[in-house]
Amino acid sequence: MSGSFYQPMDNPDHRGSGDAGPSKRSVGHGRNGNGRMSPNSPLKRFGQAKKSINDIFKDVQEFIKDADTFVEGIGSSGHMEGVTCQQKVREHREKVRSIMEVLARDHMKVVFFGRTSNGKSTTINAMLREKILPTGIGHTTNCFLQVEGSDTQEGYLLTEEEPDQPKSMESIKQLASALSNVKLKESSLIRILWPKTKCRLLREEVVLVDSPGIDVTPNLDLWIDKFCLDADVFVLVSNAESTLMQAEKKFFHKVSERLSNPNIFILLNRWDISVFEDDVEEVKQQHLDRNLEFLCDELKVMGHDEGLERVFFVSSREALASRLKEQGTPTPTGVMQEGFQERLFTFATFERVFEECISKSAVKTKFEQHTKRGKSITTELRVLMEDILKQSLQQHDQMVTVRREMADELDYMEKQLSLLTCEIKDKIKNIVEDVENKVAMTLKDEIRRLAILVDEFDRPFHVDQTSMDIYKQELHAHIESGLGRNVQSRCAVTLQTALETTQREMTERMSALLPEESQQQIHNVMPRRDFEVAYRLDCRNLCAEFQEDITFHFTLAPRNILRWMFGKRMVLPPRRFEDIPRPLPVNPQEPRHFVVPDEDNADLLMNMVSMAGSVGQKTALGGLIILGVVYKAVGWKVLAVSLCGYMGLYCFERVRWTTKAKERAFKAQYVDYAGSKLKLIVDLTSSNCSHQVQQELSSTFARLCNEADMTKERLKEEVKQKDITISQLSVISSKAKTYRNKADWLDKALDTFKEQFLTVLSN
Repeated sequence: MSGSFYQPMDNPDHRGSGDAGPSKRSVGHGRNGNGRMSPNSPLKRFGQAKKSINDIFKDVQEFIKDADTFVEGIGSSGHMEGVTCQQKVREHREKVRSIMEVLARDHMKVVFFGRTSNGKSTTINAMLREKILPTGIGHTTNCFLQVEGSDTQEGYLLTEEEPDQPKSMESIKQLASALSNVKLKESSLIRILWPKTKCRLLREEVVLVDSPGIDVTPNLDLWIDKFCLDADVFVLVSNAESTLMQAEKKFFHKVSERLSNPNIFILLNRWDISVFEDDVEEVKQQHLDRNLEFLCDELKVMGHDEGLERVFFVSSREALASRLKEQGTPTPTGVMQEGFQERLFTFATFERVFEECISKSAVKTKFEQHTKRGKSITTELRVLMEDILKQSLQQHDQMVTVRREMADELDYMEKQLSLLTCEIKDKIKNIVEDVENKVAMTLKDEIRRLAILVDEFDRPFHVDQTSMDIYKQELHAHIESGLGRNVQSRCAVTLQTALETTQREMTERMSALLPEESQQQIHNVMPRRDFEVAYRLDCRNLCAEFQEDITFHFTLAPRNILRWMFGKRMVLPPRRFEDIPRPLPVNPQEPRHFVVPDEDNADLLMNMVSMAGSVGQKTALGGLIILGVVYKAVGWKVLAVSLCGYMGLYCFERVRWTTKAKERAFKAQYVDYAGSKLKLIVDLTSSNCSHQVQQELSSTFARLCNEADMTKERLKEEVKQKDITISQLSVISSKAKTYRNKADWLDKALDTFKEQFLTVLSN
């Protein structure tokens, strides 16, 4: 056969019959004059659409992967609150993965149905331009055969029972033929992987499915559910020698129940027998009317005009023979009947319309739903990213405000703490000075009253040295305890009040500078005990060198008289008798007068009397000398009376010099000595007490400052954390904005795909 077989007939009568001429159907639209695929074949549109939507969904998959990582990072970092879309993003990621898997398998699928021996396998072979499927008289195909493209150089088979065990093409007759003893079940599927390089249809993602005769099995529902739900086009191969049978109608009624508006083509095969009929046109019209009534009125899947485009009168055997001859295979004798050119042209027209229909249907059925789901996913992700962007910006602004408030609070606290520290130091200094003055005054006052405290000491007094030492030790302890107790009783309330007032003021003022959560803690650092000042007098060591003088001393002893007469000037160190100067010789002729020494000569007289008294105490001679001097001055009567009175007074005092008198003399001496010593440590003791108060107040303030420092450190750490959070929120906002824009871009890409491939089909 030559290419002239495909030239249009001169007088085509009805395009619904497949006899359309060039004025109504353009042969070059789908195939060139040689019946081969044109570069502008509609099948390419499916491949273009598949590649385009796969590229879009790859971007969607990459985007949603990044978005999932982004959202997961937000949740794990804790820098942003209120983000609960992690599960939704994971669900969308899983949906996109499923869509990508489906898209990878998506192809244009056409299923051929019909009664036994109507030529389904021959029709598929003619379309493939290769005798691949087994053909013959009677029930030939026993199971479903799916022909799909492969990138291999040779074809092979795969069965459901052994999907991983490729089989050679020669085994198809044994597995698929109803005449073979080794055959599969009717509902089984054999996949025939045929090289794409050998067939244009397979290269364009078309899958052809051959089926057993629908009149040999009652399992139509199973067939439809298993093999037809994803079909884009159904081709009913009918026998032109008989009318449309009830079995065929039943099958497509079931298909129509499961699929909305299935695309159906009806091929009235074996139309080459029409050359033997006289009333060909009447028979053709009868077939056409009956099939259009079924498609348009009974199934209601298309209108009448569209139905005219779906019914074709062909001879698949002639088409297969013609195409095999083009490839060098001889045509059997008697295959080509008269008028075969018209039938070949009709078959080519069927292929062109079929290609247009399956491309349009497949693009719509395979990609429209994916486009809608993709738009739903990208739109929802865009909304999620927009929400994250808004939340991050809002939380960023709130965090900046909180951070600024915390920084201001920290700055205010530092300044106020500096001022408070200066004030508290001045206050502590003033209190310490007051305490020092108070203790000093009190201690001096108590020293002046030391005699009373000594008189209160009531212990047995003995003059032996051992008892005297014990007496002194107990007196030391009594004085130390009594002085401390008296000073404590007089100063304790004042000191405690001042101390508590100052501590309370420090606490209140410090607490006012701290946050509420730290105010309770500030009260816990205050001392739990009452502070007491320890007065360390240490009288034992202070009066350790005290030496009492409890020997009898006559009150009117010459030395005492002179001391009373001349006061402190009489206090002279005793001189030895050898040191007494000798009196100058006196002229007996000169008169002697008693001269009262004036003030200028007082020292001289005191020295003389002192020396005389000293001599008189040591020797009787001294006494006689003094008596002689007095006798010469006043006479013996006055002297006698004075001596008697003097001696009587001496005896009186000597008798009264008892243990009690000695004790009083001891205490008086002790009071004088201890008082002089205690006066020396007044400043030291008051300074020690003020230092204790200073230490107590300083330690309290130090604890308060330490708590304040801890609060400051917490605030600084919180400010630092806020800075980190603000920085992270800025990053989140930036990424959320980027992902939002990416989702918007993907959404627009899907809109562009819809306009380019789906809207055009609708128009």
